[in-house]
Amino acid sequence: MYTLYYSPGAASLVVHWLLIETSARHELRKLDLQAGDHKRPEYLALNPVGVVPTLLVDGEPLSEAAAIVLYLADAHPSFGLAPEVGSIERGRYYQWLLYLANTLQPAFRTWFYPAEAAGETNADAARDLARQRIEACWDRIEGHLEKRGPYLLGAAASAADFHLTMLMRWSRNMPRPATQWPQLDALAQRMKARPSFRTLYDREGLTEWA
Repeated sequence: MYTLYYSPGAASLVVHWLLIETSARHELRKLDLQAGDHKRPEYLALNPVGVVPTLLVDGEPLSEAAAIVLYLADAHPSFGLAPEVGSIERGRYYQWLLYLANTLQPAFRTWFYPAEAAGETNADAARDLARQRIEACWDRIEGHLEKRGPYLLGAAASAADFHLTMLMRWSRNMPRPATQWPQLDALAQRMKARPSFRTLYDREGLTEWA
């Protein structure tokens, strides 16, 4: 039994999506980030950094979206969301998930909160640099999909594609959203066609990028 602390559309989205995709038994606890629910003592006791998501696994907390993605794919192997342990494809799976988590996702943090990274006087420059970094990531992934697609690991979707789709959604209001890259757009359309995506949107009350 899982308990997910989440906020609609935030980094918890991919965890919620995988819980639905794998039909895992779970309950949801919504956090109002504007009200500061993620900074309250009871939540900080579970997640000292005070961010979402946090997933309770039999009462034990796990944090960091990419780590939870890796865990859920392994905990539900019958859904085929991760390659065989020890295979080269498993290595590529780790490679892409860590690239998304360590290179692309931090650039989004700067895009959304530029003053946090560089101070108010440098916020515009920081945001522009973040945009360039995000678009460079799209260029790299697009080139990979052209050669090795249609998904990050080839013919079938893995948990890494779920994480990628969440980050593509975050770009929806940027000057060049990810869907302006043809291969990325095609991947997004395939992922959004999954029944679990519609259920996810219904439960989180999301409408943009449907």
